[in-house]
Amino acid sequence: MVKHSGSRQPSNTPKNYCFACGPDNPHGMHLKFVPQSVKQKGDPAYTCRFSLSKRYTGPPGYCHGGIIATILDDAMGKINKLRGVIAVTSQMTVDFLKPVPLNKPLHVNSREIRVRGRRHFALAEIKNQKDEVLARSRGVFVAIDPERMFGKSRKR
Repeated sequence: MVKHSGSRQPSNTPKNYCFACGPDNPHGMHLKFVPQSVKQKGDPAYTCRFSLSKRYTGPPGYCHGGIIATILDDAMGKINKLRGVIAVTSQMTVDFLKPVPLNKPLHVNSREIRVRGRRHFALAEIKNQKDEVLARSRGVFVAIDPERMFGKSRKR
């Protein structure tokens, strides 16, 4: 688990229980993403520095593939926030290029590839300290109206 210092949300802000980045999930990963800008085009981008404890073990000494996919999905999903868009994952592919080690400094970078109507295309990569790509994903996110999609089920 990554240890971060951070401020608490105001009491009128809805709680964020996202497993990957939610500060209010006591069992979550508490990943902290920082907005960046891709130097070539100024496209929206995010980065997050972290290390993974043995809690996330798959093969001995390495991260479970589902956790790798979770990190990549969350990193790509953050891109939509920079555009003020709420979108859900529609499709995602993951290339597991090298084992992702536990207890080592890592970072994940994500960036927007393109937008076509409601579809937002993104790319994310998990890298080690040597900047070697360990895992890469591409995803398609579909912009939604959260009130229309979730409003009825949340008004119980």
